[in-house]
Amino acid sequence: MALYRIFSLIAFLVCFVSLAYHLIRLIRLDLPKDYSIKKGNLTAAIAYSYTGAMNPVKKESAFMHYPTYTAGIFYHTGTFISFVLFFLFHLNTGIPAALHWPIVILLTVSAASGLGIFIKRASLKKLRYLSNPDDYVSNLLVTVFQAFTLIALIDGAFAPYYYIAAGLLFLYLPLGKLKHSIYFFAARYHLGFFYGWRGIWPAGNEGRTK
Repeated sequence: MALYRIFSLIAFLVCFVSLAYHLIRLIRLDLPKDYSIKKGNLTAAIAYSYTGAMNPVKKESAFMHYPTYTAGIFYHTGTFISFVLFFLFHLNTGIPAALHWPIVILLTVSAASGLGIFIKRASLKKLRYLSNPDDYVSNLLVTVFQAFTLIALIDGAFAPYYYIAAGLLFLYLPLGKLKHSIYFFAARYHLGFFYGWRGIWPAGNEGRTK
């Protein structure tokens, strides 16, 4: 096996172990503690936190910025597909011919979306003020990974650069904001618990939480 493929696999293993450590820490923290009087249905509220509360019309950060929200949907979809393809490449498993060009088109859109998000963050003063180096590095690494996945799908000779980019992403993933791939689920759970305990979610008055 080529060294660049070994590097990407070792990087993935380091990433997996690191994220597993963070997950175990979250589980050991146990459920949130709330000493107020319970008023709501936690199960329904937590389910709503992962479903209805994710509706863009319920979130100011989404309904006031639909183009960026849409780009983010494509961006995250492209990231998920790129990770799946990483394992298929290592297993030397091809994708069905009927899916090849649709995936190429989707990755083109997702990588372009990532680049657009990067440019928006770098060009708007209010976003630059809220950003730190990790925001830029994370955005850039994921965008490059998607772009290199796209190129590798078209030209197999690009594989060495693809596996190096994948390895660098995996090594960085547990260090910065990309850890939200784990913490996202805990954050949504905690949000559902908080508003469910108070009887706010999933009742019809969730608008007050905006």
